[in-house]
Amino acid sequence: MSSSIDIATTALRRSQLYRRHIEMGAVFEPLSDGTAGDSAVVCHYGTNNQEQELTQAQHLGLADLSTLPRMGFKGLGAPDWAAAQGIQLPAQPNQATLQTDGTLVARLSQSELLLASNLNGLSESIESIAKTTQSARNSELPERVYSLPRSDSHSWLVLCGSRAAETLAKVCGVDLRPHKFANGEVAQTSIAKINGVLVRNDLGETLSYCIFSDSSSVEFLWDSLHDAMAEFKGAAIGIQALRDC
Repeated sequence: MSSSIDIATTALRRSQLYRRHIEMGAVFEPLSDGTAGDSAVVCHYGTNNQEQELTQAQHLGLADLSTLPRMGFKGLGAPDWAAAQGIQLPAQPNQATLQTDGTLVARLSQSELLLASNLNGLSESIESIAKTTQSARNSELPERVYSLPRSDSHSWLVLCGSRAAETLAKVCGVDLRPHKFANGEVAQTSIAKINGVLVRNDLGETLSYCIFSDSSSVEFLWDSLHDAMAEFKGAAIGIQALRDC
């Protein structure tokens, strides 16, 4: 067994898709999020080199980021409290904003936020808030602010490339074409009959959609997206291709 597979099988936090990744010849890397060895993510697949996967990502790629940090908050007091923690909030619900550290903050309603780390598994925003809530076990959170364990409840996939919107049109009823669905917009909708949160979050000039959905359904969603991608010659990609976009 390779050391890469050892990383995936011994990590305390694993994606529910890790067996599929191993079958596809994935090469894993540990996440550098301050808990080295506790989680792993697919770096690339098989003998693919970085240039091959970057080309695939720009055309049509699907990546699993379910082991990267994320968290959520809700309650009438959540927006003001998050702003006091230094979070730059989207102005309206169903919008997302990138923080200076690369953290993606999506506003799902007037009083609910979803935070996802950057592609290195690092987020000063998340780490700072996590320390506050974990050390106090929420006792220091003000009234009407409640934390949500999004790393446990929601998977995180990224579908990217020039054919990504056409692929999503097969499994989602929302018009996600770039001229209709702007960068930073959020849709809470059904994707392959699974409820999810879809955020357009372009990687440079590469069209990209983050998909957050129920962790228990991620295997079905992964397979459904692969089926939808087949017509356009889409393929699974690792996180390094997303970083290189």
